Formats: sequence, C-alpha cells, structure tokens
Amino acid sequence: MHSAIRKTGIAAALLSAALLLSACGSAGTASGSAAKASGNATLSQQEIAAIVASPDRSAADRNSDAQRKPALVLAFIGIRPGMVALDLNAAGGYTTELLARAVGPNGRVYGQSPPPRDANSPPQKPVTPEGNSAPPRPASGTPAVRLTSPQALAARTAANPSLANIVPLVRPFENPAPPELAGNGLDLVTLMFNYHDTGNWGTNRAQMNRSVFNALKPGGVYVIADHAGRPGTGISESGTLHRIEEAFLRREVEAAGFHLIDEGFFLRNPNDPRDKNTPEPPQPKDDFILKFVKP
Repeated sequence: MHSAIRKTGIAAALLSAALLLSACGSAGTASGSAAKASGNATLSQQEIAAIVASPDRSAADRNSDAQRKPALVLAFIGIRPGMVALDLNAAGGYTTELLARAVGPNGRVYGQSPPPRDANSPPQKPVTPEGNSAPPRPASGTPAVRLTSPQALAARTAANPSLANIVPLVRPFENPAPPELAGNGLDLVTLMFNYHDTGNWGTNRAQMNRSVFNALKPGGVYVIADHAGRPGTGISESGTLHRIEEAFLRREVEAAGFHLIDEGFFLRNPNDPRDKNTPEPPQPKDDFILKFVKP
C-alpha cells in the first residue's frame, strides 16, 4: 500500500501543471483568467519560476534557494491563488513570503511563531552535543541584532506592500491557528525543517497535529519537510543532530487522522550517513518532504 501512495511528487505536480497550461491555452485567455480568479487553478511551472525569480526577493532568500529548492517545493504543494495558509514556525519568513507571493492578493498566509518563553518557567533540559553539532558562536565581535519572527515578517511587509497578505501570528504550537480559522478554515499548513525541534522544545506534538487537522478544510494539506534521521532514532536526536526519523514523523501525523498522499524526493541525499549534524564529507543533508491530506 505504501508503494501505491509513494509517487514521484514533483513529476505529478509538473504533469498537472502542464495539463493545466494546455487546457487554459485551448480555452483562451479569458477562461484562464477566470480560473485564476476563482482560486482553483494550480500555479504552472512557469508561474512558479517567475515567483522564485522575482527581482525584489532578498539576497539572503536567494542564497537559500539552492538548498531549499523553492520552485520544486511550491509545485509539490500544489499551490494556487486564493489559498489561506498557515506557516508553522515562520521564523524569518523565507517560506512565508514564497507562499504569500504564490497565493496572491486574494489569499492569506499566517506566519506563526510561539509566544516568548515564560522567564519564570523551569529551564529547558540541556542538550549535549553529539557528532559535529552546530559550531559555537564567536566569542568576540558585535553580535548581530536578531529580529523576532513577528518583527521579521513585519519588515518583509514594510519593504514590499505586495506582501500585505502576510499576517504575523503569535500562538502556541499546540493551538496554532487563529480562532476564526481553527475549525475547517485553512487550505494549507506548512512546517519546514522544524518538526524535529518540537522534540527539544517540549511541544505536545499530538495536540499540535490534532489542532492542524481541525483547522484544515476537508481536502486541505499539511506539508512537512525535515532532516532525515537513521531508522530507530525517532526524535531523540532533535537537539543534537537536528534530525528526525521519517517513519516516526509519519506515524505521529497519521495518528491525528491525516493520510499521506505524496512524497517528494528532490531534497534527498542518499550519500548522507545521517550520523552527524553536518555530514562528513561536507554535503547536503538527506531531507524529506511529505504531503498529508485531511480526508
């Protein structure tokens, strides 16, 4: 059954886009525009490429593109204008902005970040580095000013008024959707390369996944990308190697009621031994991306 579900995600997405282009071309420009206005037409490969090539994207985001492969990710999602999306743990807003450009002015993207940690709460469990964990920060020099996620998203909107459809959102992971959308209000939820971190943050992931399930419309999709861990490691290396076992993540998400409908292979690196944070010899991490649907 698993082999029937595991499709070449990007090939299916691009084939769908090609068929869409052909249909729109034969129907004429007017009918194509009407389809786009309805929010039902998946963006074509060419339209996605134009979004990624937008000259007003930041240099920092462009530098991340080689590793993040945004055109393939957006095609894999099946992004379309008019969607209402939630980007979990939006951080600086790399994915949030791409989604906002793709859903257009008739869509909306909520960039979620958790509330600041209560200073009076017990300290988090310390993490013991393993392998070649992230290198320590330099002891000297002037530290860079780091914006909070809401500040970073607001800065993006201020720099580009066309991104006014980004809505910064501060809510806990266990209840991430705004109240008015918490019941069947979302078309899409993304969680990019941070599901593993919830193991180190003490997040109630079962509650988070149930909340995401409840917030999505029937047919809505939950797309998760992360760094692959070795079989049997579960989420135990979340704070050290920043990895998670793919099968473990899938079991947790499916326990909330989701069905896996697609898996993309364009982020995979089978040569990564998956035993260190930064592979040796230096190379990209083995990353996976999964698409789940709410029936």
